[in-house]
Amino acid sequence: MTDQVTAYATAVQAGRIVAGRLVRLACQRHLADLAHAAARDLVWRADLAERGIEFFAEILCLPEETAAEDTIGDAAPAEGSPFVLRQWQAFIVGSLLGWYTAAGARRFRDAFIETAKGSGKTPLGAGLMLYLLVADGERGAQVYFAAVGKDQAKLAFADAEKMVAASPYLRAVVDRKVNNLAVLETGSYLRPISSERRGLDGKRVHGCLIDEEHEHPTPVVVSKMRRGTKGRRSAVILRTTNSGYDRTSVCWHDHDYSRQVLEGTITDDTWFAYVCGLDPCAECLGKGRQFPDLECADCDDWKVEGPHWLKANPNLGVSVSWQYLRDLVHQATGRADAVSDLLRFNFCVWTASHTPAWNMGKWQECAALPVKESELLGRPCWGGLDLGQTDDFAAWVRLWDLGGGRLALKVRFWIPQSALTKYPHRPYADWIRDGLLELTEGDTTDLDLIEAAVLADARASGVRVIGFDKRFANQLALHLQGAGLQMVDTPQGFALNEAIRSVAKLIADGQLAHGDHAILTWMMDNTVLRHGRNQEVRLDKDAAKDKIDGPSALVMANARRIAQPVVPALQFQMIRLR
Repeated sequence: MTDQVTAYATAVQAGRIVAGRLVRLACQRHLADLAHAAARDLVWRADLAERGIEFFAEILCLPEETAAEDTIGDAAPAEGSPFVLRQWQAFIVGSLLGWYTAAGARRFRDAFIETAKGSGKTPLGAGLMLYLLVADGERGAQVYFAAVGKDQAKLAFADAEKMVAASPYLRAVVDRKVNNLAVLETGSYLRPISSERRGLDGKRVHGCLIDEEHEHPTPVVVSKMRRGTKGRRSAVILRTTNSGYDRTSVCWHDHDYSRQVLEGTITDDTWFAYVCGLDPCAECLGKGRQFPDLECADCDDWKVEGPHWLKANPNLGVSVSWQYLRDLVHQATGRADAVSDLLRFNFCVWTASHTPAWNMGKWQECAALPVKESELLGRPCWGGLDLGQTDDFAAWVRLWDLGGGRLALKVRFWIPQSALTKYPHRPYADWIRDGLLELTEGDTTDLDLIEAAVLADARASGVRVIGFDKRFANQLALHLQGAGLQMVDTPQGFALNEAIRSVAKLIADGQLAHGDHAILTWMMDNTVLRHGRNQEVRLDKDAAKDKIDGPSALVMANARRIAQPVVPALQFQMIRLR
């Protein structure tokens, strides 16, 4: 008889169960691992997988659920109903508890679960932690619900307390105290902890649930809990989350790492991933889009009800009713400000920011526009320079007119050494390694180094005019002017309305060849528009941690292109934009 994990994987692969692309890849991975387990020193223990699944149904009780099956109405089940796992939940639990190494250690040490809001991730995680506490055969097991703040950690712990209270078996074996569930016989316990007052230090972790990872501002909680597992052969760190929008966050890192593991570009036998979400069409996927293009008729459309809604909502019709989701979609179609939250929370689409300034689907298409170096020679070129704050990014953009309405750009970024310490959770080191970010020594941006680089680039490219904001770059601009470059003070704000709208149109029309620079793309994702009284727009960001220096430099370069398409080659005086 086929075990439930393998049965689910087979049904998904055969198309009998609707699932998104990354879930299909997770199922494909399980089946491939079964075929090659011995050669890779892996062991599939179907008996232990089934034991874990049965633990939920036979030992755990759900005192509360928000909705029952749509087919029988929306009445809540009786209090204390058995926690019978849905097929997708059984796949997760069975995978985590059934795979081992040939040496007898648990295979999956890390698990990342991303599903829509209301899918029951927290009760699922709480139930798994209770299994690790009472049924995993581990003495002295330390199991935790970990979060940034105590209140957040206690939310999942409260679910565990209710399950213990509702289960006759658990009531008999678990000693219940304030913020502590213990099995005295084995010296094991389950507690909520947080990063407040060094509460994460010195732990010997057998199991940990990190719930709502998208709300974590830094990777501190994840890192400390992960380090605490070093002495445990069968420890599990479970991360559960909705989708987010901050692509420098630990949650995005884990999401992207999961994608690469499932796609096979990274091999990590210790990492389990179950990532739900709507799918882009084959063409958009081929262009590098990970999520549906909202303008593409062939991508999964959140606005149209259908089986594809199940890709993001595997518990649709159980803990979330179809009518509830219909109502949310109907409301969002009439309120543009509600779309971003709906996409993230209910359809597992990572949005760039709450109200994106640009069509990022079209931006991704522009990345494929071919531009040869020879095409840039002798073409009109303008520059934009944004130095930002002294301890953060500096951006330098060159913008070429290729003719026929086509533009091409190149961008360079600098950051001081101190920023690596100030923002340890950001992928600065990776960007430096990949040659996308240049590091300057010291606590503040090295303006002399940037000045020399801008001067060399501008002379090599024949830059006609450079736009800059004198708030941070006045002294450097004077030096560049003295060296023979034409510098134009280009203040930020609504004055750049025309240049901003022009960039947006270039992107929408597929006329801006940008080379797919990862940092610039991240910053374009961060950019939002603020509207003035007369519908003019300015660039902004939703949070201080977001950076938009690259888009600011691009818009300033475009402003110079619009205002002065032709400038006499020997005109060097400083011009102030009025």
